[in-house]
Amino acid sequence: MTFLFDIGNVLLRFDYKAQLYSLIPDDCADAQERFRRLEAKRDDLESGRINADDFIDWALLTLESNATPEEFEKAWRSIFTPIIPMWQLAERLAMQGHRLILFSNINPIHCPWIYEAYPGFTHFHGAVMSYQIGCMKPDKSFYQHAIREYQLDPAETIYIDDLAANIDEGMRHGFHCHRYDDQDHKSLEDFMNAFIK
Repeated sequence: MTFLFDIGNVLLRFDYKAQLYSLIPDDCADAQERFRRLEAKRDDLESGRINADDFIDWALLTLESNATPEEFEKAWRSIFTPIIPMWQLAERLAMQGHRLILFSNINPIHCPWIYEAYPGFTHFHGAVMSYQIGCMKPDKSFYQHAIREYQLDPAETIYIDDLAANIDEGMRHGFHCHRYDDQDHKSLEDFMNAFIK
């Protein structure tokens, strides 16, 4: 079997807010609006429409931050907490000989840095990353690219993601899909029992 793993809130829980708010000056009157603008611009970064250096420069201006680009980059990367049961599952699947592919909306500040920060990524055999291919889930082009690139047989492919829209598109492409909730890991294990032992 081939397993497609989303990263955010599947392998790594994330929270931008605390880290990025720390970069906004204390006397900023509209910190929430500035953060909202940053969140909205993130799609441009994750879809490859803006490069990392330009995004960081824009973000620091938007936040009116005195941080250096290096400090922003550090904050942007300090958002993750590993979801341990999923890493254990990925390791087990790899040991059983299954093919594991990362399938993520992600940006060039996080990747390839995450490979160094989280050695468990060595269990994965490939990746489909939004910033590299110029589109984001749930755009059908993202799924079609994966099918072509990795010669996926949807009937032999299990897809795990935390967002309903992404899962719905995966189902339209014929994948066996599970919407992941890190508060109910057992439901994923139960789902997978139908396919592997």
